[in-house]
Amino acid sequence: MAFLQPQMPGPGRQPMFRVPGVVVGLIGALAAAHGIRALASPTLSDALINQYAFIPARYSRAFLASHDVDPGSLLDRAVPFVSYMGLHNDFTHLAINCLWLLAFGPIVARRYGALLFLAFFIICGIAGAGAHLALNMGSLVPVIGASAAISGLTAAGLRLLPAQRDMMQGLGGLQSGPMAPTLSRQVLLFALVWVGVNLAAGLTGMGAGGTVGLIAWQAHLGGFAAGLLLAGPFDRLARTRVQASL
Repeated sequence: MAFLQPQMPGPGRQPMFRVPGVVVGLIGALAAAHGIRALASPTLSDALINQYAFIPARYSRAFLASHDVDPGSLLDRAVPFVSYMGLHNDFTHLAINCLWLLAFGPIVARRYGALLFLAFFIICGIAGAGAHLALNMGSLVPVIGASAAISGLTAAGLRLLPAQRDMMQGLGGLQSGPMAPTLSRQVLLFALVWVGVNLAAGLTGMGAGGTVGLIAWQAHLGGFAAGLLLAGPFDRLARTRVQASL
C-alpha cells in the first residue's frame, strides 16, 4: 500500500514497507490528546473545548464588543489555531482522521522528512482555521479535529503520487521523482471532486460543523488549498536540505 515506507528491495522483488515514525508519532499524539479529554470530567472536558477549540466569535470585534467578552491575550487567541487539531468529538471522529492520516501522511513524510512534514501539517491546519474564520466570523460553534491539516496532506500526497509509483516500480527514490503539476489533469479532477463533496456536505449539513466535533467544510477546503499551493515550496526546501546533507 502507498502509505507504507519502503526498505531496500532485492533483485526482482517488490519493496517491503513500514509506516514512517513521524506519522505513527502524530497518530499517537492525537490519540493521547483525545484520551485525556475522554477521561476528564464533563466540566473539564467542556473547559478544554472552550479554551482550545477554534471558536470564530473569539476573533470578531463586533461580537466581543456587543457581548462584553474578554478574548484573552494574543497568545490565548493564537493557540486555538493549532490546538483545535488535537481535539476530537469521539472515537469515530478520531479513527476516521487517523486512517485518513495513515493513507496520505506517509507519502508526504517520506518526501519532506519529519520536521518539514510536521510544519506542513500545522500550516495547513492553520490555513483551514483561517478559511473557516473568514466565512464564519462571529460563529459560536467550536471547530475541532485534524481534518483540515490532513486535507492539506491529501493535496500534497496527490501531487506526489507519480514519484510514489516510480519508487514502487523500482524507477528511483522519492527524492528524485517529479511531482505532478498543480494544474495537471489528475490534480484538477481530484480537486473538483474534493470541492464538490465538501460543498455538498456544507449544503446538506453533513460534517459542516453544526455540532461540536464535526470540522467545518470550509476548513477542509482551506487546508486542501494550502496543501496544493505549499507542496511545491516545501518540496524544494526538502530537496535543498537533502543536497546540503550530501
